[in-house]
Amino acid sequence: MEKNQNPQEYAIRFVDVVKSFGTRDSKHVVLDHVDFSIPKGQTTVIAGGSGQGKSVILKLILGLLQPDSGAIYIGNKDVSNMGYKALQDLRMSFGVLFQGSALFDSLSVFENIALPLRERTQLDESAIRVKVAQTLKQLELEGHDQKFPAQLSGGMKKRVGLARALQLEPEIVLYDEPTTGLDPVMTREIYDLFTSVQNRLGYTAVIVSHDIPQVFDLADRIILLNKGQLDVFGHVDEIISSKKPYIAEFAEKTLGLARETEIKGE
Repeated sequence: MEKNQNPQEYAIRFVDVVKSFGTRDSKHVVLDHVDFSIPKGQTTVIAGGSGQGKSVILKLILGLLQPDSGAIYIGNKDVSNMGYKALQDLRMSFGVLFQGSALFDSLSVFENIALPLRERTQLDESAIRVKVAQTLKQLELEGHDQKFPAQLSGGMKKRVGLARALQLEPEIVLYDEPTTGLDPVMTREIYDLFTSVQNRLGYTAVIVSHDIPQVFDLADRIILLNKGQLDVFGHVDEIISSKKPYIAEFAEKTLGLARETEIKGE
């Protein structure tokens, strides 16, 4: 945690967290005594190669996994030491946009978006219809409410997934590889949507993504994972100027991708 700042300024804090998988004789340490904080109301991007622990961090935040040691705070609550009921209540403050949008194929767009309201609130059907209609308008989904997921493009599915994630007015929204399968143009459109909605509603956004460098444009803070350790940056320029070998290699590959994308005009 940064100096001269207090825990109340952060939505999420990892304190000396260790997480490993496997047996004692064959253990893979994914997070090795890591510390980092995610400020409230900002967008934090978590990047790194495959198998470095990006999705593990999201599961730890949600309490779907428990750390081997250390503490994970959501606000002032330690999710690594929380009972089932308290954890279920805490999850009400999260919205999650999954990699494949995770829409129910047998439900219409309206029914997919309304599902959290029907399952987790006491709102009557008329109030649910009003709230869903507002979200449909906000995310430019009007006229699509009676369609089914199979009738939607990849970009539209992401919009519906985000609409559903926002129904309970979450304080924190987690994005797990949110633009997988989309072309570069649609990826940019979806990221622009994420930015505009986050700016309007003011929630804390945590994005795990391979879309480098595009996703960095959204970031107030960037976390790079490498072999159980991590580095935290406030701007992509800090990554480019870093002297650490693995970060320099990451930056070189990132810049190479940026040049290739520019040449192709994508």
